[in-house]
Amino acid sequence: MQLDIFENNRDLMLRNDVLHALERRDPVLARAACLKLQAELPHDDALPRLDLLVATLERPDGPPFAGPAEAAEALRHMQRDIESAAQRLWGAQAGAAWLVPLWRQLAQRAARLDFRAEEAEAHGAALWLKAGDFGAAADSVSQIESWRRIPAPLTWMTEARFRLDGLDTSWGLLAELAWLSPQHFDTLTRRLADPVLTRLRRHFDAEFEGEGTVADLAWFPAWVLCETPALAGGLGQAQPGLQSPPERAMRLLLDLLHLESQGRQRDLLAQRRNLRDLQPVLYAAYMKSR
Repeated sequence: MQLDIFENNRDLMLRNDVLHALERRDPVLARAACLKLQAELPHDDALPRLDLLVATLERPDGPPFAGPAEAAEALRHMQRDIESAAQRLWGAQAGAAWLVPLWRQLAQRAARLDFRAEEAEAHGAALWLKAGDFGAAADSVSQIESWRRIPAPLTWMTEARFRLDGLDTSWGLLAELAWLSPQHFDTLTRRLADPVLTRLRRHFDAEFEGEGTVADLAWFPAWVLCETPALAGGLGQAQPGLQSPPERAMRLLLDLLHLESQGRQRDLLAQRRNLRDLQPVLYAAYMKSR
């Protein structure tokens, strides 16, 4: 038993030598430790993953990507192989931290690429978000023509502004995203995991009587005004979109709150009728507190 314990400790020590060198981002030391592990434990389960990460450190920074397809292939390799290996060796959080410089390298190589919807996640903005450089991500999105009218760039900008400035200054972009693409809004709000946003989302899911699909989230900004009128200032920052019914409903509610503050009863009654005709469920939510 003592011999078994010694052998197990030796195995652990050899693996840790490689991991420590990887954590220091020292490719020479990491390769030497990896070769030592390979010599003593050629069938060690961790060896292929360790060897991959050592080889990744040894590889020099590549040139700018020639096009979106090349960037997409590099992204697939990163996610399928390198990210998977790092998370297996260190766990999700520590593995993600180790990958940050690699995401930054990919973002720099993709910096000159135009946006292509079919390879959206390989765009520089998406890669800067993975690297945690939210200012660079926002700058990258701003270079995309009509980014406010395209779901992926609008999602990236919304996340970047949220990470930089917090929820209070992000409500306008969140509203625009909900109207443009409820699916992207759904994915983003889950990823942001903001406690206020999560609480409102749970109440909306439980109380809003819509179609029962993700498409209902287009009405979320308007519903938020019924639930929390104090957010009118932030939501009012949303720029005009395609004037869809959910957008018109939120604009109506903003107008209603303004009319209430001024005591303009005749105009108030007319706008309430407009909201009732446009979206009875929202009208009921609005009138519940009146």
